Amino acid sequence: MLVSVAMFSLMDTAMKVLSAHYPATQVTAMRALSSLPLLCAYMLARGAFRGITKVRWPVHVLRSVLGVTMLTCFAFGLKELSLAQAYTLFFIAPTLITALSVWVLKEKVGLGQWVAIVVGLLGVLVVLRPEGSGFISLGGLAVLGAATCYALAAIVSRVLARTDSNESMMFWYLLMMAAGGLAMSLAHWVPLRAEDGWVLLALALSGFFGQLAITRAFSSGQASVVAPFEYSALAWGVAIDWLLWQVLPDGYTLLGAAIIIASGIYLVRRESVHAEAEHP
Repeated sequence: MLVSVAMFSLMDTAMKVLSAHYPATQVTAMRALSSLPLLCAYMLARGAFRGITKVRWPVHVLRSVLGVTMLTCFAFGLKELSLAQAYTLFFIAPTLITALSVWVLKEKVGLGQWVAIVVGLLGVLVVLRPEGSGFISLGGLAVLGAATCYALAAIVSRVLARTDSNESMMFWYLLMMAAGGLAMSLAHWVPLRAEDGWVLLALALSGFFGQLAITRAFSSGQASVVAPFEYSALAWGVAIDWLLWQVLPDGYTLLGAAIIIASGIYLVRRESVHAEAEHP
């Protein structure tokens, strides 16, 4: 999980660099297209293309639409915010997943979990500083929109995983996301600059290996143990912000991050306890 977070942090850095020169929809298309050849080679080596078309198409399309929207919103947010600020707001996703599971998956959520959900939302307000002195902006709202789409996509993935393989989910997700990103960005496509070749290579490698690492993490370890390490992204965000852009998060961002992370860890641990109680 630590490796996957490191890879995804490098991927987000590449997206932030690219978003300064290209539209957010084009960055989404480049993200998917750059990693697709690596995924295809990996699946060929594993013989994972057998039965690749026997999937639940409507659910895959819904998941991919959410993925395109998520990446486009996040790319736009990265253009406006630092990595640390974007990550802090995006950390609300696990809280949203728990809340959405009540209505979509009909899962039971106890009083303690609802308190944690409310606390997590209060952490977001601390980061946004709604009295007007903070960075309530289109960028901040875009990252919150990305987190919402991520949470919805996670719920859809839970449903999809009951019938479809991990390889088919990864393949159709990237392919449909590439197609959607291209369709939205063709009208205002910006020619690729030669100097961005290394950024695209970093985007491809980090996205691909990050996906492999996170899949391995959740398949070999308990979610309650593995998931909290996702919050190490904040350390990467702070370090990269400082090294590349000489920016550090302020006290409000760090306080909000602490509140949101504490809420998220509680929810992950609580979900694990319920899972063990139902399936000892």
